[in-house]
Amino acid sequence: MCGIAGILLASDALDIKPLGAIGRMTASLRHRGPDGEGLWIDREAGIALGHRRLAIVDLSAAGHQPMHSASGRYVITFNGEIYNFRDLRSELECAGQTFQGASDTEVMLCAIEHWGLEAALNRFAGMFVFALWDLKTRTLHLARDRMGKKPLYVASTRDALVFASELKAINCFPGFSPELDLDAAAAMLSTGWVPDHRCIWRSVFKLPPGSVLSVTAANFAEDRSADRLSRCVHRWWSLAAVAADGRRNPAIGTDEDLVDELDNRLRLAVRERMIADVPLGGFLSGGIDSSAVIALMQAQSCKPVRSFTISFGEGGFDEAPYAAAVARHLGTDHSELHLSPSAARDVIPELPQVWDEPFADESQIPSLLVARLARQHVTVALSGDGGDECFAGYGRHFMAERLKRHLRLPRQLRRTLAAGAGFFARAGRDDAVGKLPLSASARHFIRSDRMERLARLLTASNEDELFQRLARPQAENLGYQRPTEPTHGYGGPPLDDLLSRLLYDDMAGYLPGDILVKLDRATMANSLEGRCPLLDHRVVEFSWRLPSNMKVRDGAGKWILRQLLRRYLPQHLIERPKQGFDVPIAAWLRGPLRNWATDLLADMRTESSDVLDTAKIDACWRDHIDGHNRSRELWSALMFQAWRSKANRQAQQTGPTHERDLAGV
Repeated sequence: MCGIAGILLASDALDIKPLGAIGRMTASLRHRGPDGEGLWIDREAGIALGHRRLAIVDLSAAGHQPMHSASGRYVITFNGEIYNFRDLRSELECAGQTFQGASDTEVMLCAIEHWGLEAALNRFAGMFVFALWDLKTRTLHLARDRMGKKPLYVASTRDALVFASELKAINCFPGFSPELDLDAAAAMLSTGWVPDHRCIWRSVFKLPPGSVLSVTAANFAEDRSADRLSRCVHRWWSLAAVAADGRRNPAIGTDEDLVDELDNRLRLAVRERMIADVPLGGFLSGGIDSSAVIALMQAQSCKPVRSFTISFGEGGFDEAPYAAAVARHLGTDHSELHLSPSAARDVIPELPQVWDEPFADESQIPSLLVARLARQHVTVALSGDGGDECFAGYGRHFMAERLKRHLRLPRQLRRTLAAGAGFFARAGRDDAVGKLPLSASARHFIRSDRMERLARLLTASNEDELFQRLARPQAENLGYQRPTEPTHGYGGPPLDDLLSRLLYDDMAGYLPGDILVKLDRATMANSLEGRCPLLDHRVVEFSWRLPSNMKVRDGAGKWILRQLLRRYLPQHLIERPKQGFDVPIAAWLRGPLRNWATDLLADMRTESSDVLDTAKIDACWRDHIDGHNRSRELWSALMFQAWRSKANRQAQQTGPTHERDLAGV
């Protein structure tokens, strides 16, 4: 795992001095790779590549990057891991290829020379982004893995194409002039995150998952616009095609046969991700996904694996006892960190610097903290991310079939049911549920906005409307600008059922835009590599071939994953309500975070009145203080403002020495 950066000058650029910025750009990514730095510059060709190394496989100098291919034709700077590199190496050796070291990077270069770029990409099983410079054709190839696990930002400036693992590196390039993208800001204020197909800065885009961009200095000189560059992107793997093909050609077999197949695929994915020359462990929340990953790790390990969890110790939010019970049963070497609310809140000022773009998924806080805990003991940690998207783990997934049945009920009856849900939602806001004999998790559900959402879902009049309301929940947009495209509408391939449409929408949007961004930044901020076996492309492709009743059955999601887990854990450790990685933001905003929020609200009036509707925000804030839960809307607005304040301070410190246009910040 590493950080990469690069510069390609336009063929008509008159000055090669900007290539010298590669050192500053690469240095800004030190947290992604504290074990070494590498720079490669070809001034005649107008290309510079940078690399920060987090040494995982082959810790010797033979793994140093940027790395040249054996023939000298290619130079690569690569972030990620190719998990099947040993199998590929054996195949290449049988074809007469030889190797100097033991790294996956060397295998990648050899595979590209032997099979060609796109054929090699299709052979790689892993997470990656890389920049490959072809000295023969003077072509730069930028490539990203299938699911978008690793990030790559691409910026167009007056004289150069600039790319990096994080925006902070692009901000170090002297010709980059940041200008706020209002559409991206509007999307973030609605969903809490900037969609993967957008960037908070104009003239910057993210290389899409499963794609490659090939460009020469002359091509870039013809049209320097980021829009034009993004249109030149070529898909070498398509989630839409995989989803459509999987639904057309479903897996055939008994329930037991399909569970066996999933067990085999996941065992392989976990086993490959346990290859490392450094200490390794896994995140364990006690939920289905992380428990399955840890169970398969322990089943294939000759010693106790390291597992990590954290606890906030607040009612309705503490998953540590579940994780500890799973760890005891499996026999892992378990580490548990109990955090006071104040310790958790102390990281909030760090969030804008860690995430670079405004990001308002409050589970970023425990994600950052559990990564910090794990890094004290290991350099690699496996996670359960992706299980919900592959096997239908969100409430909207297993509610889909139930609510479809409700569409057959008389309209008046549906309205009555919706009114009942609305009553409980109001009771939650007024805290009347505190007088009822309910569990902490039940109170948490009623006090959240989920009961209000249920009331709204029950009034849907048809399946399309139901999809619109079930798809990723959005907060009220507290900005002036509305997103130019639907942020939760279906835009995928034609699929045969509501559940598949919801799963595709999540896998194509929410997963790369929120979940994987959260994991990448939280782990890499701590120089920790996070690996996701449930997002192995062979597992993802199999999940799309599964009949829907293998995912949702008997009113519960992830049915097949539960059956698999029963082979490793007793029933009572599997069947419990889904809780998620929640933190009590609503209560904190009324209490210990109130002064922090008030200060940011004041900053909004002077710094963000062009984006945020301060009158609407003030009303929302008063509503929240009065006891109504408006934390989702407020957290998005507050995190946007925290990010913008950081960006403004950064721009003022940088000043004219970097030739910045500060008007857009």
